[in-house]
Amino acid sequence: MGKLDDRVAIVTGAAQGIGKAIADKLASEGATVVVADVNAEGAAAAAPDGGSGVHVDVSSEDDVKSVIADTVDRFGKLDVVVNNAAIVPFTPWEELDFAEWRRIMAVNLDGVFLMCHHAEKPMRSAGYGRIVNIASNVVLAGTPNLAHYVAAKGGVVAFTRALARELGPSGITVNAVAPGLTETEGSLASPHAEAFDFVQALQCIPRRGMPEDIAPAVAFLASEEAGWVTGQLLVADAGHTHS
Repeated sequence: MGKLDDRVAIVTGAAQGIGKAIADKLASEGATVVVADVNAEGAAAAAPDGGSGVHVDVSSEDDVKSVIADTVDRFGKLDVVVNNAAIVPFTPWEELDFAEWRRIMAVNLDGVFLMCHHAEKPMRSAGYGRIVNIASNVVLAGTPNLAHYVAAKGGVVAFTRALARELGPSGITVNAVAPGLTETEGSLASPHAEAFDFVQALQCIPRRGMPEDIAPAVAFLASEEAGWVTGQLLVADAGHTHS
């Protein structure tokens, strides 16, 4: 018996990295998981047994409405949404223009709004739901070269708290998880790869974070065990920002 038996979940940005680890963890706990990613081929390949993989651009309202409607049509309900899809940029402040600012906001903040806005309707009808938004410990650390990303993730945290207040009466919890620097395909292929040794020295647990370190926190917040937890930010960064 898993803690998510008979639950139906959508995980965005789950073709690889933290999102894939979350999808795999939810499936291992018994959930039927829809992997939603802008990379359609990757989504199909990452989908756990019994679930599905679909192309979704979370900054497109039509895409978001479609994946939620299709999930409910196919599986009969929607219990859990994990908003993980995000662009992780590396842009020095002096090079950041409005077009790049808007590109990051469209996916990292607008996408969270769109998924929550449309997912809460079937959840409200059922009187039950679990929404878990993936934030980042950069909102506590103020990491350089990420001003637009930090702003978007800060918005995710604040929106999580506000939405928990709005949706609590309908039996829907809304929480956020803030990972620290995590070894993923994306981070290793970016300038952020050079920061691992520095960040590791600041952590209480002196090793690299892995996607599998983040997924259990999400699974907890998506489960019945977290039924009395809402509006919270759970930081999973090995104590990097603990003080």
